Order: sequence, then structure tokens, then C-alpha cells
Amino acid sequence: MLPPTIPPGSDEYAPAYRAYVTKVPAGNVVELLERQGAATAALLAGVTPDRARYRYAPGKWSVTEIIGHLSDAERIFAYRALRIARCDETPLPGFNENAYTPAGEFDRRELPDVAHELALVRAGTVALFRGLPDEAWSRRGTASNHPVSVRAMAHIIAGHELHHLEVLRTRYRLGAKTA
Repeated sequence: MLPPTIPPGSDEYAPAYRAYVTKVPAGNVVELLERQGAATAALLAGVTPDRARYRYAPGKWSVTEIIGHLSDAERIFAYRALRIARCDETPLPGFNENAYTPAGEFDRRELPDVAHELALVRAGTVALFRGLPDEAWSRRGTASNHPVSVRAMAHIIAGHELHHLEVLRTRYRLGAKTA
């Protein structure tokens, strides 16, 4: 069995990430990341410019901001995985997505541009994970003051996107027929 098919144990990530990690179905997480990229692109392809700026409630992110957030978070999670995979023992700081997203000013851009950026980020993430030696998957480091493994980082990335896709489908009604 290859390391990307072994799910992380609960001691391989912070409790805050449990909801993401447990969303990831059994199987090869790198293959899931590839499939997710294509599925997300397909979901976003039909979103109109007006719908891209939609917020289901005051103070909530727009569709475009969610996609920008996914890019930002994936870059950070993949960077953590890279550092840990390369045996860097330096503790890695957390980040505040509620500060990053407004600073990204994603709504000044068109959704296809932000979605294309996410696709490029995902391609880089997949290439990183595909290139890891087997022993790197179980390596552990510290991020946000918690132990985390490379394997867990891959599952966190996948589960984080699954979480936001579920929100886009339910709260934003993307992919649903509207009257």
C-alpha cells in the first residue's frame, strides 16, 4: 500500500482539522486531489458574474472570495507539507484566513481568473505530493503549535476543499437549478 492511501491518525493533526480530514474518503488522496480540481473547475464554469459576487448573508464571503481563500489556504498547507517533507524542523506559524481573504481583494477580479489560479495552485500541489518519496508521507513537523504529518496535510487540503464545495452547493446553491 502506498503512503497516499493511508489516512492520518488523529495524532497527526490538530483537533481543529478533524472535520476536514474525516470528510476525505478512503483511497489515494493524491488521485482525489486531481479529481477535485477537475470537479471544482466544472462547478465554477457555469457561474455568472452576478452569482460570483453573491453572499448568502451579510458578512459572508462571496463565491469568488471562497475560491480565492481556497487558493491561499492550499498554498499555505502545501508549503507546510513541503517544509515537513524536506525534514525542516522549524515550527511553522498559523495564518488568519479572515485577514487574508479581504486583503486578497478577490472580488475585484473575475471568477474565471480566480478559478484558473486555483487550478494552477492545485496542479502544483499534486506535483509536490506525486514527487514525494514514500518515507516523506509519515514525516511530522509543527504547524500552528500542533504536530502535523505530511499525510495529514494532504488530507487537510482535500477535506478543506470538500468542506467549501459543500457550502457552495448548499448555502450558495451552485450546481442547483434555480427558477
